[in-house]
Amino acid sequence: MYFKLLLPFLIVLYSSCQPVPGDSWEADAELVQQMEEERPDYLWSESDVPEYTLPDPLQKMDGTAIRTADEWLSNRNNLLELFRTEMYGRMPGLADMTWFTVVTEDEAAMDGEATLRRITIHNVVDDREHSFELTLFLPNRVEGPTPVFLLMNNRSAENTDPDRETRSGFWPAEEVIARGYGIAAIQNGDLAPDDEETYTEGIIRLFEGDRASGVRATDAGKALAAWGWGASRAMDYLESDEEVDASKVALIGHSRGGKASLWAGAEDSRFSLVISNESGSGGAALSRRQYGETIRAVNRFTHWFAENFQTWNGREQELPFDQHMLVSLIAPRAVYIASADEDLWADPKGEFLSLVHSSPVYRLWGHSAIRPEEMPALEEPFRSGPRGYHVRRGTHNLTPLDWNLFIDFAETVWP
Repeated sequence: MYFKLLLPFLIVLYSSCQPVPGDSWEADAELVQQMEEERPDYLWSESDVPEYTLPDPLQKMDGTAIRTADEWLSNRNNLLELFRTEMYGRMPGLADMTWFTVVTEDEAAMDGEATLRRITIHNVVDDREHSFELTLFLPNRVEGPTPVFLLMNNRSAENTDPDRETRSGFWPAEEVIARGYGIAAIQNGDLAPDDEETYTEGIIRLFEGDRASGVRATDAGKALAAWGWGASRAMDYLESDEEVDASKVALIGHSRGGKASLWAGAEDSRFSLVISNESGSGGAALSRRQYGETIRAVNRFTHWFAENFQTWNGREQELPFDQHMLVSLIAPRAVYIASADEDLWADPKGEFLSLVHSSPVYRLWGHSAIRPEEMPALEEPFRSGPRGYHVRRGTHNLTPLDWNLFIDFAETVWP
């Protein structure tokens, strides 16, 4: 009897704790106050975000307008050049020789559910050689070539343990295999150590030799460019594997890896889906908002971006580009951006707004515009044609929930 009397109250209480469909996410007021107290030198309140005007992605350098998809594609390299010169730097070209060695193949991995391949990717330039490893699991219960999710791993290698002695939600290989997809990983540190003193000791030294230790060009690529180059070489292998559907490869990066995944996806159009998870400043978040991590703050990692990007410290409003234009470079392919509601440093709203302001370019292919007020509520994924977004509960991380939402989205864009 008492339960029956309390039931209406319990229903109301439960409902009040749930996200209301149609509501947009907003930063928790208590967390905003906490951040303002702990890091007062940065902006945390939406009311403090400066007014800004974004560059028009459909305007050429000479001021003329882009009106068709063909005009966009013909002008696309000019925008890539701008990002190469002023922000991400130039990726190396192709090595003199590249080849692959399958060093391990286990057709009974994951208790017979998957086939494991560990592939060494060899590259030679002049008399220098560099190799790194690609780990790949393919589901055994799927017939025909399999789509693959490729992670650019910016964390320790145990997160992507091929022996599965260590299992991490950062790379939930068993769950992805169970859903019928392949999952792969490369280690960013094998391509360029994530260290300002040693970042050239990898791909950069492969191409530049002893010059890597000297004064480099101000538009030379650093770690982010080297990581992206490695993702493209992994894609080279995936194209060669008959059990992989290379037309359906999703590139995933988290945090600094998410910055690199967006840049690699812009440079290499073979990735049919590009996923950025909590990439923040220098990734998916609009620089002009100056919310949380700013250009000056991200540039304290002097080994990530080209030297020229340092000249834009504190000059966000003068940038000739912004991150919505980076997202636009992925068009007409699919792109997914994800945030976490406690990760205000990465500016969840600014990440969604980059997706919003890529709309003029995606509309050239007939896709609907995304409006700022369409930012979804917590853990209510948003999808609009080949673009998707979610903000989940929690802190700066890549979780199984994120992965499952990525797969849900991929299934809407991969026929």
